[in-house]
Amino acid sequence: MDNVSLTHHFLIAMPAMADPNFSRTLTYICEHNAEGALGVIINRPMEMSLATLFDRVSIPLEANEAVAHFGEKPVYFGGPVQTDRGFVLHRPAGDWQSSLKVTGDISLTSSRDILQTMSETGEPHDVLVTLGYSGWSAGQLEWELSQNAWLTVAAEPQIIFGLAPEERLPAAMKLLGIDFANLSDVAGHA
Repeated sequence: MDNVSLTHHFLIAMPAMADPNFSRTLTYICEHNAEGALGVIINRPMEMSLATLFDRVSIPLEANEAVAHFGEKPVYFGGPVQTDRGFVLHRPAGDWQSSLKVTGDISLTSSRDILQTMSETGEPHDVLVTLGYSGWSAGQLEWELSQNAWLTVAAEPQIIFGLAPEERLPAAMKLLGIDFANLSDVAGHA
């Protein structure tokens, strides 16, 4: 897998995934290069709403229709790294203090200014907010792929921003033409 970037791809955890942090997860890869990889799990909602998160960081949600849709959205477990820190996966990309541009239209932002704008204007409209992220050191993700821990497929933004959390993993599997129920937890090598 030399020089192959999985930026803007989904990682689908195989059934034999032993790490409980990643069992039955769909992870969106935001950056993958020679130094490693960074992504967020997009199908593991926590028992916390965005309204609760905004309250905890002392940012009031304005009482207007543009902002109302945020309140009930869940916060997601993004991964086991920095679980006390928030990350906003969003489109459009915009111009924020601390953003990682994934594509021309999608960014991952970790600065407070995006939350402030969301609370006031309701933009960016397409957001997925996580606590924590998933990270791999140089060569680690490639090794895990060689051990059949993950399937990969090019990401489809509609799966991230347009589907309910429980529909995302099956939809990503469908991109590969595979039903998750038919996957074996026994790995083979040709």
